[in-house]
Amino acid sequence: MVLEKQQQVLTLIEEITRNDGTSYYEIGNMVHNGRAELAAERGFIKQVRILQLNIPHSRNVIKYEDYVNSHYQMQDESMDHWEEWKRTPEMDQVVEDILKENHVG
Repeated sequence: MVLEKQQQVLTLIEEITRNDGTSYYEIGNMVHNGRAELAAERGFIKQVRILQLNIPHSRNVIKYEDYVNSHYQMQDESMDHWEEWKRTPEMDQVVEDILKENHVG
């Protein structure tokens, strides 16, 4: 089951570690982080860490929000897997730029 479509406002940077030990950075919010914590408890991912809270709502963050909101819905608490937000090469660059803007990575 998926929550009703909502516009997500992205406010933080997380590091998510997959079960295979590889990790990636994600731009999320407290709801996304809570879902990732639940996914870790259920063994779908190894762990999630918040690296930076309250990131500036830059043009790049707005671009990534638009991408996430048009391609994904926030998982609800009944999730049976972790849905990693797959990115296009353009969105990979936007996320890299967000990390640079916030001195992360």
